[in-house]
Amino acid sequence: MDIAAFEEFISQYPIFEYRILPTDTIAVEERVRMICEECPRYGSSWACPPGVGPLSVCYEKIHAFLQGIFFSSVAEVSDIMNMEELLSTRQAHEELTTEVGKYLTSLGYEIYILSTESCDICENCTYKEGKPCRFPDRMHPCLESHGVVVQEIAEREQMEYSLGGNTILWFSLVLYRERKQS
Repeated sequence: MDIAAFEEFISQYPIFEYRILPTDTIAVEERVRMICEECPRYGSSWACPPGVGPLSVCYEKIHAFLQGIFFSSVAEVSDIMNMEELLSTRQAHEELTTEVGKYLTSLGYEIYILSTESCDICENCTYKEGKPCRFPDRMHPCLESHGVVVQEIAEREQMEYSLGGNTILWFSLVLYRERKQS
């Protein structure tokens, strides 16, 4: 990927920090999945466990790509303890993530996107009905659903993980590879 062209592209968007990571530096940890089991979205969405598949499948999905763009965006709220307000800022980050994915796709790359929280495109996910996802190209599984420890990557890459106060950092990982020729 042409880094200068990518930086010109992202300069149009409110990306706070980014790193291009080789996927062999991305660990997949069972301990993150155990936290998922405490979430009310567990077992109710294609973007969360067990809908995303076993951890071994998630590992294979991530490592089928050689690189990924790991990035963050910042949101501010009036009260960090107000979950409704906090989660309302997530959509802007998801749109930003989609734009990064579209950019890479326009360059001919295959992509796989991992992002924030659980998917909320549909009011009622088809997961519980045993039907396929209605929007598999728009749904971004959660980073943690794949066992990715966001804080460890941020620390290793010397990225901010918490800005304090009433600010939120949202993170995404857009994996990319050359499109396979058919």
